[in-house]
Amino acid sequence: MSASRTISSPRGGSRDARPARAAGAKVEITKAAIDRIVETAVYLQAESRRLAKEQCAKHGITATQLNALKLLENVGDLSLSELSRKMSATNSSITGIIDRMVAAGLVVREQSAEDRRVWKIRLTAEGKAMARKVDVAPWEILRTAVFALPPAELEQLISTLLKVADHVERVVAERGGSKENR
Repeated sequence: MSASRTISSPRGGSRDARPARAAGAKVEITKAAIDRIVETAVYLQAESRRLAKEQCAKHGITATQLNALKLLENVGDLSLSELSRKMSATNSSITGIIDRMVAAGLVVREQSAEDRRVWKIRLTAEGKAMARKVDVAPWEILRTAVFALPPAELEQLISTLLKVADHVERVVAERGGSKENR
């Protein structure tokens, strides 16, 4: 960025040897600040994948099954189409994954009471237990950090990150890609 701006930063905390910032302190928006945010996102993604791989091997499930378990645990019952969309995968890919999860007793398919054409995917007691048992720490680190923000800052962060997500989705779509290739 050629011009720099300042904004109020979230409450302190430091990473590596960087000094903590006082609440309400101004932080200069520079390439280094943006790079730190990107590096943190990349770190959390890489660490999440590494830990998920370990947990999956330990519990005999795949990373995609773990993602489905965690998603259903956090969001609740979803139709196959909703689950596919949230996992950025095709219905046919998710169908095979869900078939294997049904066979393993982790989820069940239930016909929707509102629309008999729709089948909802629901965690079984075993699926819920597995979802609780398999901890993917980076998700919790990020969730804890975000929820530690004061309400006004959290609202602003959510608003800003939704704009970033919209921009990324638009650029990916323009390039003919899909979210699953990110």
